[in-house]
Amino acid sequence: MAAGAPTVALALDAFCLRQFDDPAYAGTRLDWDKDDFEARVNAEYESRLSSAGGNPDAVLKDGYAPFCKHLFIRNFIPSATLTTMAITSENEALLRTTYAARTESELPVLTRFFPLSAVGPGGAADWLDIILYSREQIIKERTARPVDEPDRGAGGEAAIAASLGDAPWRIISVKAQEVDTELPMQPITVMRNALIGEGGSGVSIDRGAYAASVAYWRERAVIV
Repeated sequence: MAAGAPTVALALDAFCLRQFDDPAYAGTRLDWDKDDFEARVNAEYESRLSSAGGNPDAVLKDGYAPFCKHLFIRNFIPSATLTTMAITSENEALLRTTYAARTESELPVLTRFFPLSAVGPGGAADWLDIILYSREQIIKERTARPVDEPDRGAGGEAAIAASLGDAPWRIISVKAQEVDTELPMQPITVMRNALIGEGGSGVSIDRGAYAASVAYWRERAVIV
């Protein structure tokens, strides 16, 4: 490894740790050692990068903004099952709603879901979508929300940057799914992303992407 190169290219971000630690997490649960997970993901990335002649653009797929990329790998975690279900006339009476927030500092939003106790776990997932944000974007978002920082933002951007290490990409979420392509994020996530101070990324709403999100999620709900 060249001098000054990052220890890993893809580092687990604190935002993703809830998928490992929170048994009530409403999404893909990762019942796996964090260090081993990070090591496996990086080994897969480095293998593909070597095969691609060192070109990361040939390995990472574009996301909804330039700072977002995807790495699709085969699912190796038994607990990472599908977390959505198609809404049918037979199961729609089981749908429930609640106000939920992803973190303590975010504003709760109305969500709908299938209770796990009513429908059971989702089926087996063939793929893991490893969702990445650039190091620079994480610094930007955390700087915009100083209330979330341990020092309440007293150290500013420099302290946040120092806390992140030098990996150029951060793993912010993992989705278990049936396909190796990006699936539409939920409409509320599209809207939240326009509000960087409220947990979003600061990306304006793309009406076409929002319409595609509505079309996809009109027919589905998460299992919680």
